[in-house]
Amino acid sequence: MKPNNLLIGAEGQLKLGDFGLARIFGSPERNFTHQVFARWYRAPELLFGTKQYGSAVDVWAAGCIFAELLLRRPFLQGSSDIDQLGKIFAAFGTPKSSQWPDMVYLPDYVEYQFVSAPPLRSLFPMASDDALDLLSKMFTYDPKARITAQQALEHRYFSSVPAPTKPALLPRPKLKGDSGNDKIPDLNLQGGPVVLSPPRKLRRVSAPDGTESNIHRAEKAEEIPPTGLRRHTDENMSSQSSRIPMSVDVGVVFGTRPAPRPTLNSADKSRLKRKLDMDPDFGYAE
Repeated sequence: MKPNNLLIGAEGQLKLGDFGLARIFGSPERNFTHQVFARWYRAPELLFGTKQYGSAVDVWAAGCIFAELLLRRPFLQGSSDIDQLGKIFAAFGTPKSSQWPDMVYLPDYVEYQFVSAPPLRSLFPMASDDALDLLSKMFTYDPKARITAQQALEHRYFSSVPAPTKPALLPRPKLKGDSGNDKIPDLNLQGGPVVLSPPRKLRRVSAPDGTESNIHRAEKAEEIPPTGLRRHTDENMSSQSSRIPMSVDVGVVFGTRPAPRPTLNSADKSRLKRKLDMDPDFGYAE
């Protein structure tokens, strides 16, 4: 078990999911794999390699989930099986043979340096006395002495005050796709596009006869700011657009490239040569 496999219904029902590693057990002599559960929720007998176990390993995992609910973070976060055992012993002390007589007979048992157990209150300072008592019973080292699931349900923690909050009054997460009170950003209130290129000046361009606006714009070459585009009023835009002839190259006006010179390709040159040879009256313009 792990928190990701716990499902909460709309009316507060608790359901289990992901039974990929679930097994039917009944014979105490039947061997199982010890590589079950996520490492952070694995009982110490599994970390020592036992292949004969029962529902006590589920109680240990439920205790880890209970502790995670109290702390609002994973309780024992080991990076390997050895490190996980070290985290367990640091939290509850190194088990003695009097606490767990069968520990030394487990397949992968190794002796650890003795560490005394800190007060459970120091690990869960906000927990009630009943919660600490239930945790201590769920985290019992010896699986034979560990509290059962039925005994845990009958623990006074579930009957003492404060009473559980009714499911209808519990806060619920926002549904996926529910915008709630989130405001949609108004793109019209945002500034114009930001130009990251350096400022550049307009080139002086010779405009066709009668187009005074181009001459006027060439006389007043001005810089384009690098931080944004200049905004014009509708009146200015309409007046400028009416004065600019459609034949003027925009790239030339804004100085992006020089005006291209007209050229003839090879086909045009051949056609012109034949025309000159066939028509003696056709000549170059003076």
